[in-house]
Amino acid sequence: MNKLVLVAACALVDASGRVLLAQRPKGKPMAGLWEFPGGKVEPGESPEACLIRELGEELDMEVLPSSLKPLSFSSHAYGAEEGNFDILLLLYICRLWRSGPTPREAQTLAWVRPADLRKYPMPAADLPLIDPLCDAVTVI
Repeated sequence: MNKLVLVAACALVDASGRVLLAQRPKGKPMAGLWEFPGGKVEPGESPEACLIRELGEELDMEVLPSSLKPLSFSSHAYGAEEGNFDILLLLYICRLWRSGPTPREAQTLAWVRPADLRKYPMPAADLPLIDPLCDAVTVI
């Protein structure tokens, strides 16, 4: 049985309805793929606390817990090429933050219209999250 990894990710949506993607840097597993920012939930940590920590560490962002809204989840079993693990990926949506994003880990960032998300190569666990995100993002 593979190890189960719990990951919290965030769809940061700007005032124009674009979503922030981060490209995994060289030297990391799945380098070059685009993903929603976030990271592994540590033992004893809530998914929201994980996102606040990860967005601060990776993107120099300040996000309040009240700005994080649960949106969807996905699961995927990664094989030997990716490290033999199962992932449970929790996706939150956030439309309000105080600072950033400024990349702090050499990652490339892109603001993407929801309809264009499938043009970016993404990890398999992120792909099922595109449709719920597209349904949730509307420009007012």
